[in-house]
Amino acid sequence: MVKILLFSPNPNEFKRVGVYENNKVIDLVKAYELLYDAKPPNWFYDTKDLIEGGDGAMLMIKTILDNLRGNEDKVSYDPEKIFYYPPITNPEKIFLLAVNYKAHGKETNNEPPKEPYIFTKFSNALIGHNQPILYPKASNKVDYEVELAVIIGKKGKYIRKERVSDYVFGYTVFNDISYRDKQFPSEMPYGMRWVHGKGMDTGAPMGPWIVTKDEIPNPYELRLTLRVNGEVRQDAYAEDMIFKIDEIIEYLSNGITLKPGDVISTGTPPGVGLASGKFLKAGDVIEAEISKIGVLRNCLVKEE
Repeated sequence: MVKILLFSPNPNEFKRVGVYENNKVIDLVKAYELLYDAKPPNWFYDTKDLIEGGDGAMLMIKTILDNLRGNEDKVSYDPEKIFYYPPITNPEKIFLLAVNYKAHGKETNNEPPKEPYIFTKFSNALIGHNQPILYPKASNKVDYEVELAVIIGKKGKYIRKERVSDYVFGYTVFNDISYRDKQFPSEMPYGMRWVHGKGMDTGAPMGPWIVTKDEIPNPYELRLTLRVNGEVRQDAYAEDMIFKIDEIIEYLSNGITLKPGDVISTGTPPGVGLASGKFLKAGDVIEAEISKIGVLRNCLVKEE
């Protein structure tokens, strides 16, 4: 139905939910106040609260947008002049898949797993569109991975594959920033060092917004592209996933309760710096783009 984001007109103002439409960002808080001369519901201050509001919350957005026609300019902003937060700032869980594209596994000399291989990040890593990624003091092999992320829409456990669509709220762009010199172990048999290898501060850019699932009836038609300073490094289609979204969610929910706002990032296609040796450097501009969703842009800034 819509593209949902979390933003402030500037960094000093409070967060609020917006809708991206016709190259404008409509402020739902201001729109509600304009139309009804009343205090907006909590749904319009936090995206996770909005998702938890279910069909009622989304119906209210539709009603506001319908009633606002012709007056959008009174409550909208230029999308290039606002402060973006991650579309979900406080997910209970952030799941990611390792080696979920065969060509990526081949370029990194990894056999495809026999079942989804899951790791996690924490909310300290989340940043929004146009926000800086830190080039940390702790790493000098910083890498990028464009990924399609699924946002969970309602609580569920032991979800069958054929029911998965009922639990999906929408999709967004995720950039799985990786710190390769920290990720790979120097000793066995303990496996990869996922916490520092994947979870440093600002290592999970996400956004710019969530596109609700009705706008993307077939996510496997989506094209994933990543550019560094304008140079295309990754370019593939989501249909190349080894494990599709229904399999991933069935697998994850087997013993784990998924909740509204949980993030599931579905793996990256080939072209990463680990394979090419082209790691990121301070000053690089990274654009992660997925067709029908948008461009997630971030600049790498050296940590002081």
